[in-house]
Amino acid sequence: MKVDSPRTLADALRALRDCGPDARVLAGGTDLMVEMESGRTRPDRVVDVWRLDELRGIRATQAGLEIGALVTCADLARSPDARASADVLVEAARCVGAVQIQNRATLGGNLGTASPAADLVPVLFALGARVQLVSERGERWLPADELVRGYRSTARAHDELIARVEVPRRAPGEQRAFRKVGTRRAQSIAKVVVALAVRTDAGVVRSARIAAGSVADRTLRLGGLETQLAGRPLPSGDELARLCAHAAETECAPRDDVRSTAEYRRFVLGRLLERLLRDVAASQRS
Repeated sequence: MKVDSPRTLADALRALRDCGPDARVLAGGTDLMVEMESGRTRPDRVVDVWRLDELRGIRATQAGLEIGALVTCADLARSPDARASADVLVEAARCVGAVQIQNRATLGGNLGTASPAADLVPVLFALGARVQLVSERGERWLPADELVRGYRSTARAHDELIARVEVPRRAPGEQRAFRKVGTRRAQSIAKVVVALAVRTDAGVVRSARIAAGSVADRTLRLGGLETQLAGRPLPSGDELARLCAHAAETECAPRDDVRSTAEYRRFVLGRLLERLLRDVAASQRS
């Protein structure tokens, strides 16, 4: 195995171009190193981008919040700008593994790995984040929910790097929430993870973005539930419970695995959706 360790973004993009489609990108290494140790992955070429300071930094902008791909979960937790503009993303970052993992796990790696159990990806979907991809051919932006295409599969071309993520400015009347269910309160892989952003005005839902992880082969937007909620007051009681249970039954495809069963995941997803939306409704009244 050959490892390239570029010191500049230009060198990294050149290495990716030359290495071909089978090369793997190494950022914090919290996923790829485990795969290599277990033998699940044996790449011939690895491009280690950890030293690229051009992919670091958190910056408040007129549009919202710009976050470099190599920003770690620990960086997010320490950033006043992230706490002010992307509170639920910070909350999710604090749920990623132990402190040692948070010091290495990166935002770009969480996206690029495209694990269905990724903690940060549902939040990026719910917040309407955009992802910048760069290569020697230029740059392009994709909505985060269009970057992830399937199980550990993304729209990133082999010669592209995830450079940064843009989280739009919080809209007036937008309520956000995040919840992760695992075997333990901390340091566990998600059995179910949910994030949502619901914007209301005069008691009516103007928009809803709801995403879930660990309930299919990839992180999902729950588009059916979003449509059911938009344009009306938030439902309550039995109606809300029914809508959430229906979304959990029809909009995801969980599997049995060593961490949980599909039946449990559907049940928990429905209850989490109901609880978080009840919290949104309560916030409106307060």
